Amino acid sequence: MPMEKTFNAAEAEIRLYDAWEKAGCFTAGANAKPGASTYCIMIPPPNVTGVLHMGHAFNNTLQDILMRWKRMQGYDTLWQPGTDHAGIATQMVVERKLAEEQQPSRRELGRDKFLEKVWEWKAQSGGTIINQLKRLGASCDFSRTAFTMSGAPGAPKDEAHGNFHDAVLKVFVDMYDKGLIYRGKRLVNWDPHFETAISDLEVENLEVPGHMWHFKYPLAGGATYTYVEKDEDGNVILKEERDYISIATTRPETMLGDGAVAVHPSDERYAPIVGTLCEIPVGPTQHRRLIPIITDEYPDPDFGSGAVKITGAHDFNDYQVARRAGIPMYRLMDASGRMRADGNAYATDSKTAMAVAESNTTLTESEADAINLVPDELRGLDRFEARQLVVEQITNEGLAVMHSVTEEGPDGSIEVLRALIENKPIMQPFGDRSKVVIEPMLTDQWFVDAKKVVGPALAAVRNGDIKILPESGEKVYFNWLDNIEPWCISRQLWWGHQIPVWFDADGNQYCAATEKEAQLKAGDGVTLTRDPDVLDTWFSSGLWPIGTLGWPDTTPEMSKYFPTSDLITGQDIIFFWVARMIMMQLAVVDEVPFNTVYLHGLVRDAKGKKMSKSTGNVMDPLEIIDEYGADALRFSSAAMAALGGVLKLDMQRIAGYRNFGTKLWNAARFAEMNGVFATDVISSLDRRHGDQVQTANKWIIGETAKVREIVDEALAGYRFNDAASALYAFVWGKVCDWYLEFSKPLFASDDPAVVAETKATMRWVIDQCLILLHPIMPFITEELWGNLGNRDSMLVHAEWPSYQANDFVDRSADREMNWVISVIDNVRSARAQMHVPAGLKIPMLVSELDDAGRNAWDRNQALIMKLARIDSLTEASEFPKGSITVAVEGGSFGLPLADIIDIDAEKARLEKTLGKLAKELGGLRGRLNNPKFVASAPKEVVEEARANLAAREEEEAKLQAALDKLAELR
Repeated sequence: MPMEKTFNAAEAEIRLYDAWEKAGCFTAGANAKPGASTYCIMIPPPNVTGVLHMGHAFNNTLQDILMRWKRMQGYDTLWQPGTDHAGIATQMVVERKLAEEQQPSRRELGRDKFLEKVWEWKAQSGGTIINQLKRLGASCDFSRTAFTMSGAPGAPKDEAHGNFHDAVLKVFVDMYDKGLIYRGKRLVNWDPHFETAISDLEVENLEVPGHMWHFKYPLAGGATYTYVEKDEDGNVILKEERDYISIATTRPETMLGDGAVAVHPSDERYAPIVGTLCEIPVGPTQHRRLIPIITDEYPDPDFGSGAVKITGAHDFNDYQVARRAGIPMYRLMDASGRMRADGNAYATDSKTAMAVAESNTTLTESEADAINLVPDELRGLDRFEARQLVVEQITNEGLAVMHSVTEEGPDGSIEVLRALIENKPIMQPFGDRSKVVIEPMLTDQWFVDAKKVVGPALAAVRNGDIKILPESGEKVYFNWLDNIEPWCISRQLWWGHQIPVWFDADGNQYCAATEKEAQLKAGDGVTLTRDPDVLDTWFSSGLWPIGTLGWPDTTPEMSKYFPTSDLITGQDIIFFWVARMIMMQLAVVDEVPFNTVYLHGLVRDAKGKKMSKSTGNVMDPLEIIDEYGADALRFSSAAMAALGGVLKLDMQRIAGYRNFGTKLWNAARFAEMNGVFATDVISSLDRRHGDQVQTANKWIIGETAKVREIVDEALAGYRFNDAASALYAFVWGKVCDWYLEFSKPLFASDDPAVVAETKATMRWVIDQCLILLHPIMPFITEELWGNLGNRDSMLVHAEWPSYQANDFVDRSADREMNWVISVIDNVRSARAQMHVPAGLKIPMLVSELDDAGRNAWDRNQALIMKLARIDSLTEASEFPKGSITVAVEGGSFGLPLADIIDIDAEKARLEKTLGKLAKELGGLRGRLNNPKFVASAPKEVVEEARANLAAREEEEAKLQAALDKLAELR
């Protein structure tokens, strides 16, 4: 049955993927040769709540390319799939669903009932992204789909592969027993909406309109000092007596928790008052607190007043200063972001804090946390309401820094004093899901003492056990690990692995995998209460490599596939996931989790801009697959995957790669129509290499061997773009554009041996195209493989070739056919430059040509004349005036064009186009030579301008070359 005229991707992709799965093509070990080496990739587990986005599509395409390539090479492969339970995201989704369905809320249901609802949702909707990965063509072993909450209380027994819960609890208990996990107070990102700590990755720092207020902190006891400001040359520009020190803040409500004011040790302006006390200018007057003025390297003398208020419980920089200086940290807000309403009256706690400031007493961390320094009238207010009242109170008392402004009065402009409030953009942290302002908060959390486990992770990369690509990733990795902080692993959620620690009435801790074991440790009669917090999802996903392979049990998969081979992931999670996996696996099983880490950036739009809903440039991979097919999207992903490069997704390129698929399909149809895949045709290399007589057949076999080597070398070096580029040039250029044309006269030969040889050669070449393209474009290649000839197996399990170019390249045929191609190309180029009508056949002259060239011409004359649109070749000692020279290896040809084109009109056209282009180039160069533009314009705008300049300069060079050629005609 003849092939269809076009490839129906929408129909074929679903059918082919179903066939692959039913045949077990992706099962671990499928297609492995006896005694084969293993190759294993762990999929970066997407959130169970997720849907496929361009980052997923790009990342999984690269993984699939490697996996299909290795599988065809006969490796014993496993691509381990699964999803992350995504604590905060999943809890949010289910809570929203309950609200939409007017069911009882999470708190009304209680923990156990709510978790039942989560498992119900997981069963109904949790497989969405897995099914979407299948549409992309991901060849994971989905029979082994893992889940980071498998085995947890309430989980269905057949919910997912393995028992992740036992692995997570075992690691926690072991690390706790070794002193690597502890509970303590540290500053964390606090989401007031979800009332939980969140990771840095879950925080979006956005520029928003803000205010900077400037306030006076009066010196204790009415003390004064001489404040002196100097210019860069040391000249005094301001000298006055002051009884205050001024600070600037964007969060006035946090002043209530100040523990000190810090200045830089080198700042001479404040040297007279360092070590003295100043008053926080807010709160009941009779209970105003005093705090010390200290020195620290953190304040910048050249920024603002040079003095910084230190609120250790609500600012990450202040926290570090407070720790260095031993300054108490007073928490001002509750879990919902409201000003605290618990504890003693303000008068009582402010008195205690005053005693601390005057060094009359000290506080433990817990004692400091219990103190509530929120004035009674502000307690229970939202933090932003409190901010407004704090500003009003300070301003009304005359303790705002004033400045002179010009205002219009009834009698004209007048100078008036106003409170100094700078209206300026500020960077503010928001929860990426809650969309509320994140509050740095001092809370009790569980931490991994990362400094104790970081050493082996550093050594593994330094000694080459793990390679990070691109190499710039290693520098980032080392910088983070060399300066690592304790890792907060607890979250105040219900969905997740509950912390396996129980407390007695005195706060003593009992860590165990089960309550029964904890009770044995505590003793009979001791009432225990389990910590309600759950583990951060990064803790469980940090165990992904061993947890998915069955650890802590000794499993065949663990023995065979661990350590795994490659990790393909985004560079944005090198800290949150990659480094932690390395640390955790080394700490738990004393082995590295993988050998190579390939890092890639964010997928951006065609102009290099980050995709976002607000800018309207988000591209949905499923919509792209619907329109262009999965193969086009996959090829586009591979083509832009330059190691360390910027990932720009261009819809025009995707459309172009769909056309590339069409070109391949048409080539296969041409072969089929010429009987290439008839049952009596034996592939050329299935018979014996070296039997070929026809030069074109010898040449294309050599070209195929060359591209095989390039593709293998590129994929081995993770240069996906080079592999894609080589295949595109080979299939479209060498095979479709040239070899098919070269084959036409051979198919028309009266010699049956010539026809048979050409059929056999073309059959082998088309098959090799399908094999080499399959890892990148699996659907169209599998469809063609099945349509063309009788096959013993599906293409997904075809044997990857290993032939060498040295064995397959016929040097004489290679030189001859590439000479023929250069003649045709050069003639076509000259015709196009001179605007010779495309269909017009023209004469050609030859003035000199070596023997190799003459022989090549004689053997390929008809082919060259047909494809170059030449009607005759005449010997000439020299080319007449009005001719263009076409240089080739071993000689030169001439095209007499004086009577064919209007030279003056063509010259005028080129000069006009060059003049217009010169103006564009001037504008672009002017912008790019302007340091202000380069420094202030968005990065993607500057890059676009540079790309435009390069493109215009290339266009100018071509036009100038055409004009220079035109001069030859004079």
